[in-house]
Amino acid sequence: MGRNRYVWTREEDAVLRDLTTPRKIQDFLDSVEYSADPIYRCPRSVIRDRKAHCTDGALFAASALARLGEPPLIIELTAVRDDDHLLAIYRKHGHYGAVAKSNYMSLRFREPVYRSLRELAMSYFPFYYNLDWELSVRGYSGLLELEKLGELPWRFEDAAVDQVIDALIAVRHFKVLTPAMEAGLSLVDKRTYDACMAGANVAGLYVPGGEKG
Repeated sequence: MGRNRYVWTREEDAVLRDLTTPRKIQDFLDSVEYSADPIYRCPRSVIRDRKAHCTDGALFAASALARLGEPPLIIELTAVRDDDHLLAIYRKHGHYGAVAKSNYMSLRFREPVYRSLRELAMSYFPFYYNLDWELSVRGYSGLLELEKLGELPWRFEDAAVDQVIDALIAVRHFKVLTPAMEAGLSLVDKRTYDACMAGANVAGLYVPGGEKG
């Protein structure tokens, strides 16, 4: 692509042009394969490969939301004995919503009806569990404003995603449980466990105390 490598190609632009609402962005992410590959894919690579995990999906969604006039924003949900999870954030009528790629059907889209990031983050809590049936969310980050990363080519270069992650780690994080709350948690119930696992890519599941399945 030469000096135009940081410009969308005609084919890429055609994909993005159709994503005219947050729901359509989510539908696109739902249509691509969940990636169990131990690599990051920038938005360009997601379009090319039609594969993404949660980091790839959040950056893709942030890029697509920016084309709709939203600032490209992401946050992180932190977990114990489980993978952390990234969300692309948007706002409407002063409330937060999210677009996300997940191996669990319950950890994806949220309508913009949440008054705060904490309220949004806690909407994932009852459905975020590991293979030992443990509820695993423990916190969330503040917003990472991707526009503030300057000329970092996170839309177009896979290698740039590592620097996005470094920037996200540096953002302030907030705990959602006290030690007493954590000690008193129940296991997730069987119906929720089974329902949220529908369609999961087994190869991409986190195995507590081991490697991904």
